[in-house]
Amino acid sequence: MEEFIGHVNNFLWGPWMIYGCLAVGLLFSILTRFVQVRLVKDMVQQIFRGKESAAGVSSFQALAIALSGRVGTGNIAGTATAIAFGGPGAVFWMWMIAFIGAASAFVESTLAQIYKVKDQGQYRGGPAYYIEKGIGVKWYAILFALAALLAMSILMPGIQSNSIAIGMENAFGLERWITGAAIVVILGIIILGGVKRIAHVAQLVVPFMAIAYMLMAIVIIGMNITELPGVISLIFSSAFGFDSTFGGMVGAAIAWGVKRGIYSNEAGQGTGPHAAAAAEVSHPAKQGLVQAFSVYIDTLLVCSATAFMILFTGMYNVQLDDGDGAFVAENLPGVEAGPGYTQAAIDLALPGTGIGASFVAIALFFFAFTTIMAYYYMAETNVAYLLKGNAEKIGIFVLKIVILVTAFLGTVREAGLAWALGDVGLGLMVWLNLIAILIIAKPALIALKDYEAQKKEGLDPVFDPTKLGIKNADFWVDYNENLKK
Repeated sequence: MEEFIGHVNNFLWGPWMIYGCLAVGLLFSILTRFVQVRLVKDMVQQIFRGKESAAGVSSFQALAIALSGRVGTGNIAGTATAIAFGGPGAVFWMWMIAFIGAASAFVESTLAQIYKVKDQGQYRGGPAYYIEKGIGVKWYAILFALAALLAMSILMPGIQSNSIAIGMENAFGLERWITGAAIVVILGIIILGGVKRIAHVAQLVVPFMAIAYMLMAIVIIGMNITELPGVISLIFSSAFGFDSTFGGMVGAAIAWGVKRGIYSNEAGQGTGPHAAAAAEVSHPAKQGLVQAFSVYIDTLLVCSATAFMILFTGMYNVQLDDGDGAFVAENLPGVEAGPGYTQAAIDLALPGTGIGASFVAIALFFFAFTTIMAYYYMAETNVAYLLKGNAEKIGIFVLKIVILVTAFLGTVREAGLAWALGDVGLGLMVWLNLIAILIIAKPALIALKDYEAQKKEGLDPVFDPTKLGIKNADFWVDYNENLKK
């Protein structure tokens, strides 16, 4: 079984995928005239402007839901894994995929807003919706919805719950099944409340967990500030093959940096658009900008915090061939690539406190738990796309049972298998979504141009698809008609 999954991953994550993600992000950066740089001020402003409504969530709540999905195990375990198999240079390529991936995130999230619908009193949207409405190919939309449903409900939640269980076991000696039971109870209470409860929990938990983690990183960086130039130099020299130790790992650095960067920030993956579509805004580009900024928060802040803690303290191993080859650097003999690196880094930086294991375990709990919560919301959206009426209600009920079972099983599953299954789910979604947004990027580019034109006129941008020649944006046609009444 594991061998088969390995072959599938090798196909999904071949060089064409790695360099393809970089190429697509670069293309959208050029087409948007590097929107991720030009409109950073607008990104921050729009976070706090969109207000919650009966049908939709606020821009900040949508950002929090998206960050719930983006900020997860990938920020702690994923960053450590990238360093373990790609060397310190992998961190640079994580930054690079975040920078150019922000343009991909803008495009996909703007498309989600353009083609969103109002279903049973709440906004729904995402790749399945914009594939059907933008491309007009129903079977392709169904294929994505099925792939997303498989990934979000079965393949990927196990990574998050597995990391929580390992962290709790290492820090507090808790048996994994106990952690699994606690996850099931808390998650069950939240998802029974629907998207509104998910949004309210996310807007409270996500800022708290991110700030607490960043503060720990700042403390460790501050204690080692004199080493900052050396660590920065190590990252850049390793990324381009100039470092004497890691110079031969350029290919691995790119591959692991991009792979784990995409897993962490989810730019182009097709997950962020689900949350983006739920926002109550007057113009699709507004939420596109907000979601682009979420990529920066995830990778440039949270992932960098993990990377700096590990590299400042030297608490990492680097091994060739995904863990099967010789060690290029072995500073932590016997420690598996993952949260253990961050735990060791904190313990070394704060000697005598012994808080490394407990801090990382608690951080992992918040990071990973909110990610599972976001996965449920995304899976629910795709159930709503595939099923209607009573079938939709039954499907959502079954989904709740499935994701609770999957989350529990993930706690007792081997970590390697959990990550392999997660990579399959991620790969399927990335492939399908990237092809889709390449085909239908034009409406997002038109929306961006319209947004900027209205801003220059001193207006609060309002979207009119009919005026712009964008077809099948039915929600916005009805929305504008209601405003006229």
